[in-house]
Amino acid sequence: MLRPSRRDFLKTAGTGIAAATVLPGAAAGPAFAGSPGRSPERLALGLASYTLRKFTLDQTIAMTKRLGLAKLALKDFHLPMDASDGDLAAAGRKAREAGLDLYGCGVVYMKTEAEVNRAFHYAKAAGMRTIIGAPDPSLLPQVDARTRESGIRVAIHNHGPEDKTFPTPTSVIERIRTLNPLVGLCVDVGHTRRAGEDPADAIRKYRERVLDIHIKDINSAEREGTTIEMGRGVLDIPSILKALLKIRFDGVVSFEFEKDEDDPLPGVAESIGYTRGILAVV
Repeated sequence: MLRPSRRDFLKTAGTGIAAATVLPGAAAGPAFAGSPGRSPERLALGLASYTLRKFTLDQTIAMTKRLGLAKLALKDFHLPMDASDGDLAAAGRKAREAGLDLYGCGVVYMKTEAEVNRAFHYAKAAGMRTIIGAPDPSLLPQVDARTRESGIRVAIHNHGPEDKTFPTPTSVIERIRTLNPLVGLCVDVGHTRRAGEDPADAIRKYRERVLDIHIKDINSAEREGTTIEMGRGVLDIPSILKALLKIRFDGVVSFEFEKDEDDPLPGVAESIGYTRGILAVV
């Protein structure tokens, strides 16, 4: 594993943590990468809003900016799947006016044809480009057709050993390899490792199908492993980031921090700082 110098790492990581400690009203989000004297970030970093599941949409937008992130994927806690077209469009405008790219939604479960159609309508009405989804395998032909019609991508999320359908990236690929490239992977690096696959290897192996990333660290590589602040766990985060850079990943690397649901910001900020520190030296 690459070992960055402590001085360089802490200097860069501190910038990410500082972004999360500014005043709530500060425009810390998109300004981070484009601030004077800073180069654009090497990977697009975002937030999976499941992280902030205890908070409102307005709070989620404000907290995403406070964390210095510019990309956001909403879970239905924040924008219900049955919201009206007007409410969906308004949510998209609200995010854009705050300087955020509301690029996607998820994880969206699809068990019927109606739920597939609803997911695509939802994404289109809100101006989203990617559905992070978990469709029933029997519905994949319909998902394939809808992606072709709409241009909206579906990134199928693997959920680890508890998921009998899509536990690993390989299990997804086995079912979608004949579908069009708009149907691909959301590699959850924690669940991937808990299910026995190396996330960096999966990213390299399935590079043509990697559409989205849920990044995190875990306290154990076993089935029982749970989310922990990045850099404190067992995942080889530098190898994952290097794999994404190697394949020239142009999607979003979204932080999904399941820990501390009542007060997640300190842990997310630490994880963002750690990631930016690694990206500065790999």
